[in-house]
Amino acid sequence: MKALLSLLMLCLCAVAWSSGIYRWVDDQGNVHFSDSPSEAHASESLKLKINTFESVTYDSLSVDLPSSDKRHRVVMYSASWCGVCTKARRYFEANNIDFTEYDVETSQAGKAGFEKLNGKGVPIILVGKKRMNGFSAATFEKLYQ
Repeated sequence: MKALLSLLMLCLCAVAWSSGIYRWVDDQGNVHFSDSPSEAHASESLKLKINTFESVTYDSLSVDLPSSDKRHRVVMYSASWCGVCTKARRYFEANNIDFTEYDVETSQAGKAGFEKLNGKGVPIILVGKKRMNGFSAATFEKLYQ
């Protein structure tokens, strides 16, 4: 269900790039999204934020990484169901990049670190003192060098 909702939101974000998005509920209680308001029902204009990666330093967050992380320059906070996390993991393994991974749902250290980083989504990738939300091989390479 999460994957279906994510796919729907991705499609809606692509449309939203060029126009507005409207939400309304029909007489049967079904929720609809469109690039134009409904003529038959009250429509709500939505403000969407595109969920992309960003690179920031996290010194100001005063995050103390567990001592086991200090041996690896790359730390990833992930979830088992996350396709982008799998892509990042495969990239690290294919390029022989040592990394420490914490599952934010099953690991206490993962949950705690994710909260300290004010995580809103996965993956969060730390490279030294830099942070990347999401994953892009090109951006990761810039951070990793």
